Amino acid sequence: MTKMADNATLVDVVEGCRLPVLRKNQENEDEWPLAEILSVKEIPGRKLYYVHYIDFNKRLDEWVTPDRLDMKKLQFPKKEAKTPTKNGLPGSRPSSPEREVKRKAESVSLAPQASPVTSVPSLPGSAEASQASVYPAVRDSSSFNPKSRDDHDQLSSLTTNGTARRLMASQPGRKRKANCGGTDETIKVLQYNNHRSASVFLPPQEDSQDSSDGIPSAPRMTGSLVSDRSHDDIVTRMKNIDCIELGRHRLKPWYFSPYPQELTTLPVLYLCEFCLKYLKSLKCLQRHLTKCNLRHPPGNEIYRKGTISFFEIDGRKNKTYSQNLCLLAKCFLDHKTLYYDTDPFLFYVMTEYDSKGFHIVGYFSKEKESTEDYNVACILTLPPYQRRGYGKLLIEFSYELSKVEGKTGTPEKPLSDLGLLSYRSYWSQTILEILMDLKPDNGERPQITINEISEITSVKKEDVISTLQYLNLINYYKGQYILTLSEDIVDGHERAMQKRHLRIDPKCLHFTPKDWSKRGKW
Repeated sequence: MTKMADNATLVDVVEGCRLPVLRKNQENEDEWPLAEILSVKEIPGRKLYYVHYIDFNKRLDEWVTPDRLDMKKLQFPKKEAKTPTKNGLPGSRPSSPEREVKRKAESVSLAPQASPVTSVPSLPGSAEASQASVYPAVRDSSSFNPKSRDDHDQLSSLTTNGTARRLMASQPGRKRKANCGGTDETIKVLQYNNHRSASVFLPPQEDSQDSSDGIPSAPRMTGSLVSDRSHDDIVTRMKNIDCIELGRHRLKPWYFSPYPQELTTLPVLYLCEFCLKYLKSLKCLQRHLTKCNLRHPPGNEIYRKGTISFFEIDGRKNKTYSQNLCLLAKCFLDHKTLYYDTDPFLFYVMTEYDSKGFHIVGYFSKEKESTEDYNVACILTLPPYQRRGYGKLLIEFSYELSKVEGKTGTPEKPLSDLGLLSYRSYWSQTILEILMDLKPDNGERPQITINEISEITSVKKEDVISTLQYLNLINYYKGQYILTLSEDIVDGHERAMQKRHLRIDPKCLHFTPKDWSKRGKW
């Protein structure tokens, strides 16, 4: 190690260099993943290097000392040829290997991989259904098991992730080999001794044209909180806050958040847990608490059961609170653009009550008017409350609101890795719950359609179809779609539901939807 440290001082390691860096994995074992140097700083006596581990999430980025660098495998950044810039002036900048890989990846579209199970022709649905059936690839989490632990509850953002794959846009005029009837066709459930299955009878109809993947190349300018990653710079790629104290918790931020520059040098940033105002010292926080009258988020309490409450906050009426909430959330949501214009959004904050007040657990935001049927824009469970079922509770609450509104909803896509895991788990449990509760009707096989599943759950039918495909429940047999629920699927689902203690009680929801289209500018 000392030799490596000496080499680091002899060789000038600059931004953009790549080399193996020592870190501990989840089993607390040493590993040497390849990392890129994003920044270098000098402190009295030594240098520190801010590294991003290639193919790892940005939340693992960190400052490291020279003794953790493997200088024998150092890769220097390549120089780009001088090219004209937008204003016509020549310009050049060093490029890292990652930039070259990204440029190549952008020019190549990935086609969806075929399922290893029995080949199934496309399920019926709109053009969006073909897009929704393929999700971003997730590192180390490609296999889904309904009986796994509640790690699916750990939420990040519902926005794009670096591992997302774009589907190849289909050429106009190309037709599917076997596109079948509409989603209102009947699903019949069969009962067997050793396993349960449902058969979907969808007689083939006329072929329809393929559509493009429909994933936007840039975020929508109204309402969308999906960030455009093309304008990332070195500042926003680095965490700028070391620690946040929120009530009785101290949080280590995962990502950059645009708090005022003068606060980024503090060892701890203090937040009032009720109004979320940021302060530079504990003394300032104590003085603020003597004047802050809030003991719960501003807005209307629309749900309470036990110690769990939900508050609805209008981004126009409570602009300061909404902006402070976005600043806090940005510390844990990478691919979210922080818009200071919070007017088009509603924020639903989940809290836990004790004698001191209502403490924030997590939140989700949604557009007041969504043309794409989005019922969630961003969603977050704060780290101290993750892996405890609160994530699914937030998701379930968003769909309860959709039920009251009489709509089907879907989260803003594409999803992040953690958001995708949570939604997959929720959709799977919700759909399996319905399929397993179906009873025979007068000795006949019970029947249900995909549209009926969508109406019961308020889950958009494209998400219903994609979940059934992802779980590999669909087989194609003698011109019919068969949904087969094996004993493993059933047992795993029952075990998962036994662990899911937190559920939304619709009787405790007091919510009246508003028609925002008649309210001028909200």
